[in-house]
Amino acid sequence: MDIHEYQAKELLSNFGVNVPPGALAYSPEQAAYRARELGGEKWIVKAQVHAGGRGKAGGVKLCDSETEIQEACEEMFGRKLVTHQTGPEGKGIYRVYVEGAVQIDREIYLGFVLDRSSQRIMIVASSEGGMEIEEISAERPESIVRSTVEPAVGLQEFQAREIAFALGLESALTQQMVRTLQGCYRAFTELDATMVEINPLVITGDRRVVALDAKMSFDDNALFRHSAIAELRDKSQEDPREARAADRGLSYVGLEGNIGCIVNGAGLAMATMDTIKLAGGEPANFLDIGGGATPERVAKAFRLVMSDSNVQAVLVNIFAGINRCDWVAEGVVQALKEVQVDVPVIVRLAGTNVEEGQKILAKSGLPIIRATTLMEAAERAVGAWQNDQTQATTVRAV
Repeated sequence: MDIHEYQAKELLSNFGVNVPPGALAYSPEQAAYRARELGGEKWIVKAQVHAGGRGKAGGVKLCDSETEIQEACEEMFGRKLVTHQTGPEGKGIYRVYVEGAVQIDREIYLGFVLDRSSQRIMIVASSEGGMEIEEISAERPESIVRSTVEPAVGLQEFQAREIAFALGLESALTQQMVRTLQGCYRAFTELDATMVEINPLVITGDRRVVALDAKMSFDDNALFRHSAIAELRDKSQEDPREARAADRGLSYVGLEGNIGCIVNGAGLAMATMDTIKLAGGEPANFLDIGGGATPERVAKAFRLVMSDSNVQAVLVNIFAGINRCDWVAEGVVQALKEVQVDVPVIVRLAGTNVEEGQKILAKSGLPIIRATTLMEAAERAVGAWQNDQTQATTVRAV
């Protein structure tokens, strides 16, 4: 789960990270009022969307007056902000964050991520802040500092000092940097985060270390331990299909293809998507319905997949281990009777009671295309989609 910049800053400030004063606004008039409350002569107005690259897309404006603030907000509110991270569909702007401008002497990149190869939290820092980490890696790879944290002892002060030294910070700023690093690490571990990123972390003209921007992501599976974090979720920034799936206990990721996938098991789902591409198609989604493929759960999955207007065929790929293929087949038949599915449906069953499951599908009288292997299922799904495309083209031509 991602959260907004202002939310991340509030959380990090609770762990001792220095952030500039700011205020949230839901209208141009409220933004101007927030600037009066903050005081000062210059302000930054930031669109609050779950994406990086806001500045290049016009989502961050420097304003010298309340009139400029209102004009900037008029341009932002209600529009879609399109960045390299949002894709062409963009993300809607419904709130902005107003901050007093800060005199910047130097910018630094700072990130905390889970490094799966070392199974440790890795700190990634660079003296070339203000750019995306991908740009830094490509253009200034020598500037990147990496340091993994031993979980048994956590981030030690000497380790934080080493990072500060590697970034070339003057001795007077070292302790502030240590406090920032340790605060981010504590926030990462205590809140079950999967990513903490401050870009840029700036050295101000009055020699302070300040988080000018902040992003945080959290482990969805740990949100039950953090009800206050779960309440920060903004569904307007999520793919509506993924939001519906999460509300129904399904693991779903929307993609750009046209063959919907209903699979039990994340690994099998990944293999299914790969096989569809190998067969010449494009998957429309990743969908793991989990181990309990009950009729009700299968029906939810079909409704979710069919809510995507791009879906032109559905591939059901179930390996029954704990489950039984006859139960799954009954679920598929029941789901197809309850849910309006007007595209080809391909079903591949394997595992416990597979013969009984195939008999149930055959006797159902429904136009289900059956397959015995994953490759066969993928080829039939792609073939069914291509046939539908050909027929649709023929009808239009006639």
